Parts: sequence; structure tokens; C-alpha cells
Amino acid sequence: MSKKSAVIVFLVCICITALSGDKAFAGTLVPEEEINITVYESINPAIVSIEADIEDGVSAGTGCIVSSDGYILTGSHVIDGYKKVKVTTSSGQTYEASVIATMGKNRDLALLKISPKRQLKTITFGDSETLKVGQKVLAIGNPFGFNGTLTQGIISRIDYKKGRIQTDAAINPGCSGGPLLNSSGEVIGINQSIYNPDNNMSNIGIGFAIPINDAKKFMQLAKVSRNSLAKP
Repeated sequence: MSKKSAVIVFLVCICITALSGDKAFAGTLVPEEEINITVYESINPAIVSIEADIEDGVSAGTGCIVSSDGYILTGSHVIDGYKKVKVTTSSGQTYEASVIATMGKNRDLALLKISPKRQLKTITFGDSETLKVGQKVLAIGNPFGFNGTLTQGIISRIDYKKGRIQTDAAINPGCSGGPLLNSSGEVIGINQSIYNPDNNMSNIGIGFAIPINDAKKFMQLAKVSRNSLAKP
């Protein structure tokens, strides 16, 4: 082999090695991606889509399973004026739901009950009193019918007096009642609404969630046995 040919072979080998390395690198997950995937895969089975037949059409939203026997936490405006409420689990099972209790105005919470044939996966409650502006959060919901959608952002502002957590995680129509999660997969808020001054219903990076500690108090007031609910 000539010296020139040997150099060409050497360069080809370097290129092949580099390309192989790129492929290996492309398939490697960074720690933040691993956290997102772990949280999503562990919590999404405990998230449901909700459809309520109302007088002028259908209202759609998201819900969190809080007990293995079928109690579900969501937003009261999702079912406001309902005639019939349908819940569909992440596995595709559909149930008719009973409305146990609602709390309107700023709290905007509702508790539903379905009768599953088997025990359901439940969410894990966090503590909304320990939140910090700037901490990472994840949201799961069913925006515009795209079930099981995951978004991420940070806590932008906390207003405990008005009972709202502000976040830039994308929250869109259909996400109401879904969970706002910390990096440990704990639910720290129930997604409620977005700020849209132009009334076009699109997300502009200002969304709101109800602190989960308020939701815990609501469930207690609803006189649901704490023994049947997921432990806070």
C-alpha cells in the first residue's frame, strides 16, 4: 500500500468512528430528559380526559385520579352546567361519572367518581407551600383533544392570597383540571386557566394553576374518606 493510500484509509476510519460516535451521542438522554420521561410515564396512567355534555355543546378537560377506586379531581368549570359527564382513562376505558362536589369562583375545583372494574393508578400529592419561583414544572393535559400532552416550564409567580400559581408551561383549552407537577412527579397544582387578553384562546406563556393544598382542603370539605384517597 502506498503512503497516499494509507493516509486515505486512515482518514476514512476516522470519519466512520466519528459518525458512529455521533449516532451513539444522539441516542443518549441528558438527565433532564430522563426526569421528564420518568415523570410522564409514572403519572400519565393516573390522568384522564373528561367530556361533559352541556346545554350548548360539549366541554372538554383533564382530570387526576386521586383514589384507586375512582375518585377524580378536576376543574369545576370543565363540568359547569353538565347533563352528563364522561371520563376516559389513559388505557382507553370510558366511564360515566357522578359529580360528588364542586367549588366555583377562584378555587374552581370538582370531585367526580367513576366505578372502575379494577384498581386505578393514582397521582401523588406534593406540598404547594414549599414552591419557589423559578423551579421547573411539568404539565399534562388534553389540549384541543391531543390526549396525554406533556409540556414544561417554570413557576413564574405565586399568589397564595388569590390561590393561583402562575407558570409559563403551556396550558391550553382541554388542559383544565390536569396536574402541574414538580420534578419528583408530585402534583403541586391543578391547572385552571390561561391569560389571553386578545381572546384568541391561545397560550401566550401566562397560565394559572390552583395550589394543591387548596385542593386537599376541598376534598376534605367534600367529606370524602381520607382513607380512600391517595395519601397527601
